[in-house]
Amino acid sequence: MARAPVLAAGGIVLRRGSAPLIAVVRQRKRNEWVLPKGKLVDGETPKEAAHREVLEETGHDVAVHEFLGTLVYQSGGRSKVVHFWRMEAGGGPIRKLMNDVKAVDWLTLDDAIARLSREYERAFLNQVGPIALAAAGLASEPPEPAQATDELGAALQNLTPAEAASVDELRHGLLQKVKAWLRGEA
Repeated sequence: MARAPVLAAGGIVLRRGSAPLIAVVRQRKRNEWVLPKGKLVDGETPKEAAHREVLEETGHDVAVHEFLGTLVYQSGGRSKVVHFWRMEAGGGPIRKLMNDVKAVDWLTLDDAIARLSREYERAFLNQVGPIALAAAGLASEPPEPAQATDELGAALQNLTPAEAASVDELRHGLLQKVKAWLRGEA
């Protein structure tokens, strides 16, 4: 029997300036650069969790805007489903970073994509980053869907057949959960 997926949420966190910047965080445990995100706690909505996790991991209070998408991947033998929102940070940090986070860097979109340690996060940010910047009025229109699909397809070509089958299984399961939720069954 398949184990239930881990539900998490986070943000593509923007900061305005002469050039728009995106937050990436360095994990203390694995020393990897990742997007700010974390697991939901009991009773918390994904949007509430995203706001809380971004505050804990970046130290910045943020305004949460539109939903950008969902990233699904394997972590510790389980599926992890992470919902992301566009967020904007104003001013400086208002609290210390949580112990799990070693550092926060604010980088241009291209530099943030290059800095991320995980290929699936690079592919995700490459796809939704331009959308987030355009939605914030910080860039021209996002790429055409065909271009984004081609870029995601190129990233997925590096998967082994077993990994590709796992991704297809996760997509199918997630689609079924969303359909059930829309019907009010979840």
